[in-house]
Amino acid sequence: MNSVISTSISNSFSYDEYRTLVATYAQEGKTTGLTTTPEYINYTKLNESRMQRLDKTIEVTPEAKLVLENLSKEYIWLVLAESWCGDAAQVVPVIHKMAEVTSKIDLRIVLRDENEELMNLFLTNGTKSIPKLIIIEKETGVVDGDFGPRPVPAKQLIVDYKAAHGVVDETAKIELQKWYLADKGVAIQNEITTLLTATASQILQD
Repeated sequence: MNSVISTSISNSFSYDEYRTLVATYAQEGKTTGLTTTPEYINYTKLNESRMQRLDKTIEVTPEAKLVLENLSKEYIWLVLAESWCGDAAQVVPVIHKMAEVTSKIDLRIVLRDENEELMNLFLTNGTKSIPKLIIIEKETGVVDGDFGPRPVPAKQLIVDYKAAHGVVDETAKIELQKWYLADKGVAIQNEITTLLTATASQILQD
């Protein structure tokens, strides 16, 4: 296993630990990460409310359950996130619900700004975009793929908005949150299970 990945796993949170951290920071008026402005603190408070709702409402689709229940290998799912990140608030609870389906997935979470070396291994178009899910084979330490920071339709929404308006402003962020609300985590599940099935198919071909 890559030493940076191994070190990050050693310093990671469980989902419950991460949720406790975010909830505590929201209550105390704090935020994770290097940027501690009132805006970021407010985002943490908003995201705590979003995650509370998603923890109660997100359901794993039958199609995703079928893939997850039939995994042939054990995995570590390592996620880079921060409490202030709106995409992380929408994506990480869905990943958690998926990991709960099977004992073959060990979900671990790390903070981006405390794990810069790891983040630099999984940049998105040269940027430190989060959340980022890294799918690692537990036995071999091989990275089978990664997902993030958002599913394709959500990425396209932002691309189209920026093309039309020149910036990604608060209105764009609101539209993105509306999209997540309407999608109910389905696109995230579809894209992650596609990654898993593509890996399984490659193993069979090899």
